[in-house]
Formats: sequence, C-alpha cells, structure tokens
Amino acid sequence: MAKEIKKTSFAFGKENYRILIIGVVIVVIGYMLMIGGGSDDPNQFHADEIFSFRRITLSPIVILTGFIVVLFGIMKKAKQ
Repeated sequence: MAKEIKKTSFAFGKENYRILIIGVVIVVIGYMLMIGGGSDDPNQFHADEIFSFRRITLSPIVILTGFIVVLFGIMKKAKQ
C-alpha cells in the first residue's frame, strides 16, 4: 500500500501576502496621520489643529485606500 503525500499549501500566494502587508502599512500610516492635536492644558481648545485638513480629509482617504488594497490582496487569485 503506497502512502500518498499531500503537499500543504497556504491560502494565499507570496504576492498576496505582500499586497496585504502593503495595505496594512497604508492603514497604519493613515491612523498615524490622525494622531495629535491635543493640548496639555484641558482648558484650551484648538479647533484649527483638531479639525485640520490632515485629520478630517487626508487621513480617512489614506485609511480607506489601505482597506481597498487589503481587500484587493485577499481577492486576487494566486498564480498556480
């Protein structure tokens, strides 16, 4: 009786993992763009820092782009 050796394979290919990592890095960069704007003094409020273009517009666009790249990395068919 011959034993069959099954080759185990990963769910994704090497390129898929690379795309996933790039997407996660983009998402992290987007969240890092949101950091800041706080004040050490709780009695001060700086609306121009908190509601800046970087935090309100740019960061969500970068995060959404990162999620789209991650989704693309998941959906891309691996080469056989």
